[in-house]
Amino acid sequence: MDKNDILKHVDHTLLLQTATWEEIRQICDDAVKYQTASVCIPPSYVKQAAEYMQGKMAVCTVIGFPNGYMTTKVKEFEAKDAIANGASEIDMVINIGWLKDKKYEFIEEEIRILKEACGEKILKVIIETCLLTEEEKIKMCEIVSKAGADYIKTSTGFSNAGAVFGDIKLFSKYVASGVKIKAAGGISSLEDAETFLSLGADRLGTSRIIKLIKSEEAFGY
Repeated sequence: MDKNDILKHVDHTLLLQTATWEEIRQICDDAVKYQTASVCIPPSYVKQAAEYMQGKMAVCTVIGFPNGYMTTKVKEFEAKDAIANGASEIDMVINIGWLKDKKYEFIEEEIRILKEACGEKILKVIIETCLLTEEEKIKMCEIVSKAGADYIKTSTGFSNAGAVFGDIKLFSKYVASGVKIKAAGGISSLEDAETFLSLGADRLGTSRIIKLIKSEEAFGY
């Protein structure tokens, strides 16, 4: 797979707590230059980034991040605020405690509410796979599919592990045909990126792919 084909699937991401506007602006510039799918940035920078890029790149942001245990009303407000500020994609974190408690209807209703808040905008649901059993992952494939979200996403990148190939295989087997897959967290090579895509991922949440390509260009590869 050509590196430009890989880049079309990348949500170029910077979500560190210490992120400054100068750093956010740089990833916006890189995303536009390399034509990624989006930039994925903290909510506090959405308005500034959207105004800066003037429609040249989709702006993605995170809701209920990274722990997911905020109330549904708080997440709904966050999503509506982000969209009002110019976000075109929302990555929400589920309430993992509810999943452990088998409160499946609560999770499904929350996803429905956030999808309604998003309207035609893209909603991705982060389930934090590293904290789940296989049974729980399969259940979340079912819930995300029923609730009408656009994507199921592996990880925040802020827990104890990120995306692994096995989870993408699992998602591909159990999500409904209309639900896409995002692998995120720890994707550190073009080879791994290509493998995730070949297994069924449609998006890749990563901060490293463009760094790798820029390094290659700097050394004339």
